[in-house]
Amino acid sequence: MREYDKVIFELSQEGRRAYSLPKLDVEARDLEDFFPEGALRKDDLDFPQVSQQELVRHYTHLSMKNYSLDNDFYPLGSCTMKYNPKINEVMARLDGFANIHPLQEEDQVQGALRLMYELDLWLREITGMDKMSLCPGAGAHGEFAGIMTIRRYHEARGDHKRNKIIVPDSAHGTNPATAAMAGCEIVEVKSDGEGRVDLDSLREAVGPDTCALMLTNPNTAGVFEKDIEAITQIVHEAGGLCYYDGANANAILGQVRPGDTGFDVVHLNLHKTFSTPHGGGGPGAGPIGVKKDLVDYLPKPTVEKEGDHYRLDLDRKESCGRLKDFQGHFGIMVRAYAYLLALGAQGLKETSTMAVLNANYIQVALEEDYNRAIPGLCMHECLFGGLKEAPEGIKTLDVAKRLMDKGFHPPTVYFPLIVPEALMIEPTESESKETLDRFIQAMKEIAQEAKTAPDLLKEAPHDTPVRRPDEILAARKPILSYQEEE
Repeated sequence: MREYDKVIFELSQEGRRAYSLPKLDVEARDLEDFFPEGALRKDDLDFPQVSQQELVRHYTHLSMKNYSLDNDFYPLGSCTMKYNPKINEVMARLDGFANIHPLQEEDQVQGALRLMYELDLWLREITGMDKMSLCPGAGAHGEFAGIMTIRRYHEARGDHKRNKIIVPDSAHGTNPATAAMAGCEIVEVKSDGEGRVDLDSLREAVGPDTCALMLTNPNTAGVFEKDIEAITQIVHEAGGLCYYDGANANAILGQVRPGDTGFDVVHLNLHKTFSTPHGGGGPGAGPIGVKKDLVDYLPKPTVEKEGDHYRLDLDRKESCGRLKDFQGHFGIMVRAYAYLLALGAQGLKETSTMAVLNANYIQVALEEDYNRAIPGLCMHECLFGGLKEAPEGIKTLDVAKRLMDKGFHPPTVYFPLIVPEALMIEPTESESKETLDRFIQAMKEIAQEAKTAPDLLKEAPHDTPVRRPDEILAARKPILSYQEEE
């Protein structure tokens, strides 16, 4: 075994050091004076003792095992894993942005507040909303903020019986989870044969207790809700409001604004649509925008401008409350701001155009080997229902695992739940035709291998450090520290 294939604990040798702390240059104090009994360790930490070179090699090798967009194509459907321009990272690390503190006086952070204010203006224009709150720290957090804003709106009007949230059967799992977290009941509406909301099912679902409809457009099946104005009208006539889940907004940038199609509240994923890194639990940002009738109920604070001065408005008496410490994930806002400055209005429109073109290119290229789930053109992602003529026992999971041997990250599988053996591919606008052709070729090779050498798929992946773990057990009983083999 090569040294760098060993766990770092296996390399430990008594007396080796990667780093030595400088000598303490202040008076030592008894730690028991500062910490409660039981908070201090009695035994030394069992850190591995390795040289600096061994430590560097260990972490470098771990990073090489990780897959990212800097490695290759990452076609994770519904996640919009687009390229993050490196200039965004440079901007976020500028001293005036990276080294300020949220407790500083407003006069000392006018540049940061101006950036937030202008980002608010731009996102309003993109979505067709009248005011934004930049506070939410992620997409699901934005959903929660949006539904809490809607609930506060109903309560302020004395409409306390509206406690049901309508959610399509193709929705992200976060939608019903958000509704439940906000204290609402979930009412599911069915999709029709084209993967769109069934209008008759929607009409049956609405009533005097309807709080809101939560809808993604394009939806999770990768198609645009062509009856969107009829959908929002049905909900509004019942007294409910319409919430736009911005997870798939990358498909409509510069093409259509949710606010123009009847939506009252919008959330955006800056970490998807506006090119800031995401994955692994963070970072993220999920700002929400609202129409004028809901502005007073937005989470606080908002950023306001008075003359040439920018300030945080914390005195919002009708607000649904403060849902995030400080002002949100500012570094993500800087990256999104830089992305918008670089592209401008025409660039955003070209972004969505190329994202849709790339998805349709893949859809047409693979339809001979994989079952098309939805007829017609797709939007930003294409959806298949597994292999055509798949041999007995070959599943979508086998296709995904075999794709790892071909050097690609697998697409999203088994989602949305309305499509058996679902395989959802989102190329985004970032990828070149040459990259898409390599991916298509790999998918076609796998379709052929399924017929001629099915065990290659059943036993895949063959070339990864970890092959097929028990994913349910790993999620329920994760091992988060080094465990020495018995």
